[in-house]
Amino acid sequence: MSIDEKTYAELVEIADRYPQPRSGLLPMLHLVQSAEGRITPEGIEACAEILDITPAQVSGVATFYTMYKRRAVGDYHVGVCTNTLCAVMGGDAIFARLKEHLGIGNDETTADEDGRTITLEHVECNAACDYAPVVMVNWEFMDNQTPESATQLVDDLREGNEVHSTRGPKIVTWREAERVLAGFNDGLADEGPSAGPASLEGLEIAREHDWSAPSASVTVKEVEQ
Repeated sequence: MSIDEKTYAELVEIADRYPQPRSGLLPMLHLVQSAEGRITPEGIEACAEILDITPAQVSGVATFYTMYKRRAVGDYHVGVCTNTLCAVMGGDAIFARLKEHLGIGNDETTADEDGRTITLEHVECNAACDYAPVVMVNWEFMDNQTPESATQLVDDLREGNEVHSTRGPKIVTWREAERVLAGFNDGLADEGPSAGPASLEGLEIAREHDWSAPSASVTVKEVEQ
């Protein structure tokens, strides 16, 4: 089966955004996932054809980055950070609880029954250590999680309840989120703050003390003194 005409036209549209069309490959792959639910051979062929590169080159990119999936993802991708700080703060316990609660392992998806499906994955650091342990749903932050709150989170997602990131944005489906990553505006960009209070604590302390970064003319030796 080939990529449908609408998706193919949008892949061309993405490539046309860039002076060097192949620069559009990453968002193009996100669009393939939005349309196909994963990176398919047909999607790889379409990207290669539009960008005038080989399917092997496209596949090399698609297999290098972990956000591109070769197996179908559920309605929601739930990623649990298990890097050092999150793990110490409870990330390992959250991941273990969700595996047991959902009845699946890492990078597996719940059965397609009456509710929405969940794909569970342990993920690398998402640069949100100030809110550890962190869970992400389709790359939206769920901060300061516990095994109990994470369990309630996936239950709400499966039941189709409206769920919001702890930072404000409404959680959309994985395919909808992938379309946004492809560069198509969903009108929700202004929902929620871009950074929470904990992330800005250092900035606030600097303002209170009237601190500023050294100028470029200051030498390392002067800073050390």
